[in-house]
Amino acid sequence: MKKTLILCLFLCLNCSVFAQNKDVWVSFWDKDSTHIGFKDKNGIVKIEPKFMGMIIAHKFENIIAVSEEKGQKWESYYLTKTGKIVGRDSLYVFDNGPDCENEGFIRFTDHKTDKMGMFNGDGQIVIPAIYSNLTKVKNGMIIVLKDAQKKQDGEHFFWTGGKEFLIDTNNKVLIENFAYNDDLNFYSLEKSKKPSKDPVRDSFLGVDGEYYSFVNFDKEFKFWLKKELLSDLSQKNILLHSFDKITYNKPLEDWINEPKEKFVNNNYLYLKLKLQELNTAKTDYFVSTDRLNPFIFESIEYDEYFNNCNESKDWLYPVKSIIINPKSKTDFRQDHLDFLRTENGYKLISVSNAKDNLK
Repeated sequence: MKKTLILCLFLCLNCSVFAQNKDVWVSFWDKDSTHIGFKDKNGIVKIEPKFMGMIIAHKFENIIAVSEEKGQKWESYYLTKTGKIVGRDSLYVFDNGPDCENEGFIRFTDHKTDKMGMFNGDGQIVIPAIYSNLTKVKNGMIIVLKDAQKKQDGEHFFWTGGKEFLIDTNNKVLIENFAYNDDLNFYSLEKSKKPSKDPVRDSFLGVDGEYYSFVNFDKEFKFWLKKELLSDLSQKNILLHSFDKITYNKPLEDWINEPKEKFVNNNYLYLKLKLQELNTAKTDYFVSTDRLNPFIFESIEYDEYFNNCNESKDWLYPVKSIIINPKSKTDFRQDHLDFLRTENGYKLISVSNAKDNLK
């Protein structure tokens, strides 16, 4: 993966990610654990505890979403490192939580028009609130949905119609008719005059006449699985492609975490047999995409795989799960082998066993 040519942010020369304050502040509670403030790396209090409610940022780099109680009312807004307040009552909220900055940018919602836009780390509007929906910034690029209609389905809503584009943080359209795709690695961008011939890449014709290609996580993982793992199921090779710690569980038991050497040594036969099944056409299995669970993977070795709000950075480090269905149609228990994408390739990180035979 390190050999992948990365054209990092050439699309966005003014991205505030280059000017980020390296002094990252960290959150802390007051004595009553009711309000949150921020300290710098030396433990000096930069903001006294006063925030509560919707704040989810554990670290403060450039801009965060906060809320505080003022009298009998709640005030929510975006706050920059310099103390600038912007976007009062304009928080973008999804799944009961506000947005978290990525690459120095954060999304907001104009609740009068129900449209979305984006602030940079200085609190300036760099993407106006003209879009029905938009993603986080990924390598200076954003997928946006424009002129869609919101439909309600019980407690949930969804979008119909509209057009999707890939834009940069200058609001410049790069690719038209760019459908949302969770499996694209935007940090693997390559540009060329012709579509990429790499089998793990997807190519798209840009408005500038050149082709933008991105590694497709799903294609990448399946190629890696066949070439690097299934071709050599020795204990040494399985260890090589395992995370330092492997988390596993047994039916009706909590998750257990132990060094890879111990786990692979105790369960090598099980791992080998399950992986061998994938080379058999009769095996009923599929591969799905998931994200690292912050409530299971809590220790420091997983920190780089979560953002400042403790959300899994699945846009760069997805979890690919191999789910093996039982041979008997009356048995509904499945085996799960989960592989985390890292800077050093995919690594076996967790195992969920259908039967109580893990050691």
